[in-house]
Amino acid sequence: MTITLHRSWAKDLDVGTLYALLRLRVEVFVVEQATPYPELDGRDLLAETRHFWLTAPDGEVICTLRLMEEHPGGIKSFRIGRLCTKREARGQGHGTRLLQAALAEVGDHPCRVNAQTYLEPMYRRLGFTAEGGEFVEDGIPHIPMVRR
Repeated sequence: MTITLHRSWAKDLDVGTLYALLRLRVEVFVVEQATPYPELDGRDLLAETRHFWLTAPDGEVICTLRLMEEHPGGIKSFRIGRLCTKREARGQGHGTRLLQAALAEVGDHPCRVNAQTYLEPMYRRLGFTAEGGEFVEDGIPHIPMVRR
């Protein structure tokens, strides 16, 4: 089974693809995790936002994340968010594959993520370290992490 990696600037996403990415995110974060929260936060279409996703051979989106460029204090950095994998596709390394693709683009710049706490070991394997204590966001424990 060939899984295909995709990457796009926000401005280059077609409507159907954006819909598929958002649909998976709502399926995982809102429905499966039973966490009503404002999924449409205005950051998906910002010029500096990039989207990464994997599709199954039939074209179905099975994993996605967004990479946002930030400039705190005038210093270029990145933030990874909204990483999720379709339930049936979990445990096969898809999240790690997407993270590696995004981090290749980040290069030597700092990169932050508010990781769901149970995913902390995966982020640590990719060079992230905790940057503060655990906090609860939308009813789910998270830990802020950074890769320098």
